[in-house]
Amino acid sequence: MKDNIVLIGMPGVGKSTVGVILAKILGYKFVDADIVIQEEEGCLLKDIIKRDGVEGFIEVENRVNASLNVNKTIIATGGSVVYGKEAMEHLSNIGTIVYLELDYETLNKRLTNIKSRGVVTKKGQDLLAIYEERIPLYEKYADITINECGLNVEETIEKIVKAMEVTNV
Repeated sequence: MKDNIVLIGMPGVGKSTVGVILAKILGYKFVDADIVIQEEEGCLLKDIIKRDGVEGFIEVENRVNASLNVNKTIIATGGSVVYGKEAMEHLSNIGTIVYLELDYETLNKRLTNIKSRGVVTKKGQDLLAIYEERIPLYEKYADITINECGLNVEETIEKIVKAMEVTNV
């Protein structure tokens, strides 16, 4: 049954912030997938990447997200969740995928240090390269796209709630 809302998008778009408030408004639970990964692995995201490499981290992220068993929950995913085919299939089966979209310029201003945040970067990739690589994946998996340009958190949440009503989810 699809009674969850899954937030996807680049690091820095506000998935966790929006997710917590949206959960309160809708009376849902809230799960931050990155925190679940850290709890299961017993270390920070950046340390998992250091320990297992980028590909190893993506495997861990894929496994953890593919095994989430929740209902009436807002799930804030990590920005790289879209690299995991099994995770995205599972999340699509259990929830409505909401892509929080933000232009590169705004994102670049928000994200000062992508390494300390545990952002998955392949060798030689900068934020623009990650952005360009992931946008088609976010668009592919999204049931609903919310463009956040010029919106504050409350306005973003309002748009999500309206979009959910329109799609009868």
